[in-house]
Amino acid sequence: MPVTVNERSGLFRIETDNSEYQLMADSYGVLRHLWYGERVGMSMEHLQDYPDIGFSGNIYEAGNDRGYSLDTLPLEYPCGGIGDFRINAVSAVHSDGSFALDLRYDGYSISGGKYIIEGLPAVYADYDEAETLEIFLKDTASDVFVTLKYGVLPKLDIITRCAVIENRGSSDIFLTNAASFCLDMPSDYSEWIHFHGRHTCERLTERRPLLHGIQESSSIRGTSSHQQNPSLILCGKDCTETSGSCIGVLLMYSGNFSARIEYDQLEQIRLVMGINSELFRWELKSGGRFFTPEAVMSYSGAGFELLSHNFHKTIREHVCRGKYKLSERPVLINSWEAAYFDFDDNKILTAAKEAARLGIDMFVLDDGWFGKRNDDRSGLGDWYVNTEKIRYGLDGLSKKIKSFGMDFGLWIEPEMVSEDSWLYRSHPEWAIAVPNRKPTRGRYQLVLDITREDVREYLYNVISGILKSAEISYIKWDMNRSVCDWYSACLENKSMGEMPHRYVLGLYELLERLTSDFPDVLFEGCSGGGGRFDAGMLYYCPQIWCSDDTDAFERTKIQYGTSFFYPVSSIGSHVSAVPNHQTGRSISLKSRCIAAMHGSFGYELDPAALSDAEKAEIITQTERFKKCRGLIHNGKYYRLTDPFDSNLSLWEYVSEDKSEILLQGMQFRAVPNFTKNKIKLRGLDENKNYIVAADEKIYSGKALMSGGILLPEASGDFFAYEIFIAEAK
Repeated sequence: MPVTVNERSGLFRIETDNSEYQLMADSYGVLRHLWYGERVGMSMEHLQDYPDIGFSGNIYEAGNDRGYSLDTLPLEYPCGGIGDFRINAVSAVHSDGSFALDLRYDGYSISGGKYIIEGLPAVYADYDEAETLEIFLKDTASDVFVTLKYGVLPKLDIITRCAVIENRGSSDIFLTNAASFCLDMPSDYSEWIHFHGRHTCERLTERRPLLHGIQESSSIRGTSSHQQNPSLILCGKDCTETSGSCIGVLLMYSGNFSARIEYDQLEQIRLVMGINSELFRWELKSGGRFFTPEAVMSYSGAGFELLSHNFHKTIREHVCRGKYKLSERPVLINSWEAAYFDFDDNKILTAAKEAARLGIDMFVLDDGWFGKRNDDRSGLGDWYVNTEKIRYGLDGLSKKIKSFGMDFGLWIEPEMVSEDSWLYRSHPEWAIAVPNRKPTRGRYQLVLDITREDVREYLYNVISGILKSAEISYIKWDMNRSVCDWYSACLENKSMGEMPHRYVLGLYELLERLTSDFPDVLFEGCSGGGGRFDAGMLYYCPQIWCSDDTDAFERTKIQYGTSFFYPVSSIGSHVSAVPNHQTGRSISLKSRCIAAMHGSFGYELDPAALSDAEKAEIITQTERFKKCRGLIHNGKYYRLTDPFDSNLSLWEYVSEDKSEILLQGMQFRAVPNFTKNKIKLRGLDENKNYIVAADEKIYSGKALMSGGILLPEASGDFFAYEIFIAEAK
């Protein structure tokens, strides 16, 4: 059993195949955290021996024991206002104006299978794959109850966390903080890695020593954001890709979030993660319950590589759902960089026919096909076909494209509205805006209030109508601005602190409805590229457009950071034209292809504008990708170099049975008068022999991992590598 309980001592042990998590309800009913790391087989309470720390007060029941302080002890779900002066996980304002919570142990429950969360995405598992532990807590002076939920997937070394906060009292209260979890750790984990960036430059890695005090990765942009990702890693100084201890945490949430780390006076570490408490104030009515988003945790004692493998498999098999979660994705071509808004159906059909000859599976019509949409200043919200551009209508266009042997896909941006649109003129009250204040525009557009049921119903009806009107196999769901001006006339208590979270709940409800009703449609998430690249969206959309920057050099860095938590199958990545539209850089077609294979793979260019030689190369590329996309999307992934610290960006895919290997990558700058680059492979079977396709020689797995192989001599900047390796039969 993954979860065991010693009722006499109050000790709870959660064991996975390679990790152990311990917590304890002590004699005062305080729920304390004891351990998260490798399996140890015994209680780790002996490590908690605290002296009297000045100005750290003591709970009343402890009497004269000045060493017992909530301000110093590692706690499981710390509360505000009761003497723990570190960051807290939950805080509330009661009807009398006080804001103290003192949650004490009130029992537990263990059940088979994995819990679900009302209205929110969560890791799922079959009954025999998971177990759920629930810890019940009660406030000492009110009828506030909290259930801490722990989902255990032992084979994956995954533990999930969420909290359910319940008001069983007769008076309403306000939650001012409701985090998904807290993790109190010793100073062994003295560094952290977070994933920062900006539009067209997302999820760059930054590793820093912890500073005394509070450090934070967060968003209040209404989305998980380009600027920070709701994921982070705690690690020791000696942790590398292949050695050392580390803990990864991923929040399954697509809105305002916060991950705060406090390095305290005793050099202990507290990590609290969940909905951002800024802009959050939730009225919890009498009898009401509040569900926090889910946090997903994993421990690795063998470096970042194993940690990534745990998250990749979990997301592929226990977060992504539906037809496309493990199936092969189509190679697609998107019209955006080929045509922008300037197209008609003849131009689209010419491009599609040429793309079909190149072996591309799907044509996606991007922005500009609807309403009065000839630039980005009008038309959003008017989801009807612009017949001046598309004379055949979507049905006629899709059928003609299907006749070429291709599927048809479509871009939409449902959450937005243009002021120059029929929808806005008919329903200006549907746009988010504060009364008597001018709204903030982003990309000339406003945001629809999807906390409103009538708005969600309108969007469901128009989108489902579009999907029923034509043979549409794919939807790219975009969102091209951050959200502010939080106000909704529909909130009963007029507390706008609820609106950011209700917006996300509305989005999830709409996506759940559409993906359930149209299970054969592949939905791809997008928010100006990677502005909402999170596990919450992957629950509905099994792939997300990684970044609006399609430059192959920049993409190696963006995709490197993305790979720490998110599997390659979830990454939308395309070959675009040169000079690149974001950077002006020109890189060979081969190198652009290698970078784009690190993902769902496709093209973002006008095939009619290609030379005959380029077309021939693309035919070869699409054939090659289709041959190995099963290995790329479902094999184990290895980061062989760090592109932020090397002239090489190299990565490797290894099949589950270790019989097939694909090495890919790029050398950024040519180096004259030097030896060939050498790289050590990983993940092979040291007792097997392998044929390296580049030279047809046979090597042992041990030789390839211990000594490595020599890469072909590079010629020119941004030189691409691709080497197939197979088990010698």
